[in-house]
Amino acid sequence: MINIIGEAGILNNLVDYQDGSVVSKEIIKKEKGSVSLFAFDQGQGLSEHTAPFDALVYIFAGQAEISIAGKQQHLKAGETIIMPANQPHSLKAVERFKMLLVMIKA
Repeated sequence: MINIIGEAGILNNLVDYQDGSVVSKEIIKKEKGSVSLFAFDQGQGLSEHTAPFDALVYIFAGQAEISIAGKQQHLKAGETIIMPANQPHSLKAVERFKMLLVMIKA
């Protein structure tokens, strides 16, 4: 887990790309939710899946293709979207991208 409690941090500097991979780093993990950072190399992604909780995605570098319940969304740095609970979704890196994922469990 990344420790930036009480310290300023720059999201872009807290997670690095790895060739051919998806990298994730947890910032906060609590019973009621979590906050994680991800770095996706170009062409990498997460296959379609569901989650029992709403999730907010904020793209802070690059571009991603996000599909929610079959509807494609093209997001670029500075844009955000909510992936509703129990809706199938997937993510793919159009180019290398980094995102902040906030999961709300209650």
